[in-house]
Amino acid sequence: AICGGDVRKDNGHIQSPNYPDDYRPSKVCVWKITVSEGFHVGLTFQSFEIERHDSCAYDYLEIRDGSSESSSLIGRYCGYDKPDDIKSTSNKLWMKFVSDGSINKAGFAVNFFKEVDECSRPNNGGCEQRCVNTLGSYKCACDPGYELASDKRRCEAACGGFLTKLNGSITSPGWPKEYPPNKNCIWQLVAPTQYRISLQFDFFETEGNDTFSELDVEAQQECAYDHLEIYDGKDAKAPALGRFCGAKEPEPLVSSGNKMFLKFVSDNSVQKKGFEATHTTVCGGQVRAEVKTKDLYSHAQFGDNNYPGGSDCEWVIMAEEGYGVELIFQTFEIEEEADCGYDYMELFDGYDGTAPRLGRFCGSG
Repeated sequence: AICGGDVRKDNGHIQSPNYPDDYRPSKVCVWKITVSEGFHVGLTFQSFEIERHDSCAYDYLEIRDGSSESSSLIGRYCGYDKPDDIKSTSNKLWMKFVSDGSINKAGFAVNFFKEVDECSRPNNGGCEQRCVNTLGSYKCACDPGYELASDKRRCEAACGGFLTKLNGSITSPGWPKEYPPNKNCIWQLVAPTQYRISLQFDFFETEGNDTFSELDVEAQQECAYDHLEIYDGKDAKAPALGRFCGAKEPEPLVSSGNKMFLKFVSDNSVQKKGFEATHTTVCGGQVRAEVKTKDLYSHAQFGDNNYPGGSDCEWVIMAEEGYGVELIFQTFEIEEEADCGYDYMELFDGYDGTAPRLGRFCGSG
């Protein structure tokens, strides 16, 4: 069976010795593939079955990007999964197959062919930022923070995301430049359990008249083009906090729970500068009491830092109809004063501060 060789042609087929039967033990086969100058070598595996080992120490296929054993290593392969398609950076590729003296398998079969480098053309393959070669073709890619536009050539600022940091900023795509057309961006904000999210706008400018209200019919008509929707929950099925457009900054918004959902939409016509907003985690919110004990903390960084000054937190703890709510304090340390006139915690037997007061507490214990 053929084992290695100097292969000089633009396409062909290489297989392990004795393929498709099991390869022989104690074999070392080296192939040096060379295609026409100015092209690259492409490899596509048809089948692959070589004795498995975590580091491919026994039987293996080694492929290097060049003409010798000192060329840059592309990979050492074994096991039963076909390697991904491979493309050299020059017109040469080096392959070595090794089998030890024990277990033998069916081996491998691979096709090779000359491959064009579209990304080496003067126009970078027509890509605005990055050109990535693939076997038989190429694709455009973008730098971090950007995503491909609809034409799959240009790059535009990415938008949306799942945000769990205690505070941060959210900006329209392309900020501080004008946002691109035909964007649909979704942000999901999640604060620690039992806390809320505050959203403060530093700048706001979209197409449309100034409209800031709940998602009623009038607001939808006024903000029919570019707009920002904000919901008090995990998705667009949650209660609406507003649908906003125009050039007036919305008032600060605070969620009732630990989730907030934002959706920004732009059409294909007028573009504006967009928006910049700051989100922070604030204490308080609605909490559901269950049979299983839950923890409630005075502030988001409990255990790491003292509670911040100027805090004003309200929690509403609700249980199922017919059940009461029991609080068991595990830690309590608040500035002490005879009448608890400075820092304090108050408990009310009801939904808000108009309910009968159970007590005002401060100090430690």
